[in-house]
Amino acid sequence: MKKYVVMWCLLITATLTLSAQQSEQQIKKEIGQLAASMKTLQCDFVQTKHLKMLNDKMVSRGKMYYSQSNRLRWEYVTPYTYTFILNNDKVLLKNKKRSDVIDVRQNKVFREIARMMMNSVVGDCLNDSKSFKNSISDRGGEWIATLVPLRKEMKQLFQTIFLHFNKKQGVVTSVEMVEKNGDRTIIELKNIKKNETIANNIFDFH
Repeated sequence: MKKYVVMWCLLITATLTLSAQQSEQQIKKEIGQLAASMKTLQCDFVQTKHLKMLNDKMVSRGKMYYSQSNRLRWEYVTPYTYTFILNNDKVLLKNKKRSDVIDVRQNKVFREIARMMMNSVVGDCLNDSKSFKNSISDRGGEWIATLVPLRKEMKQLFQTIFLHFNKKQGVVTSVEMVEKNGDRTIIELKNIKKNETIANNIFDFH
């Protein structure tokens, strides 16, 4: 069950000159300002998992809802149904057969997964120096952030995470996660809507 959550969920190292470092700090500051102004976010997503050993890929689709008050709903609708809801300190995992509620304060792995998912949505992971070693570059119409996990729980799962930010929209439009075994998961966010009203019951556990 944890694997589905990890799959949503959502490295090029170079020596930078002083001027490049200043530019990077400016980009991070701008992303931070944009993140602070985002109260809600909702979108569709397409997740493609590339399996290294089988030379194959699996595609799934779903919907995502985010509210600034520490609430997130990540819902797969095809080819299977699966729902992950984060509401403050509790997580609901639900499929056709069962549902489980987990207190993230008492589960270190889920605490890290929940933190990563929330921070990736708004770009706050760029300011989390305890969890990630990060760098960011300007690539024309987008910023690309490269994150290398530092915490034990995330290092066991991921080698590198790439976040693609659309400059005009000021949001993450795709996430690429490279796992320790070489598998890659790419999540593309589509039909993005910012700061529109989201019904509270979207984040209810039912």
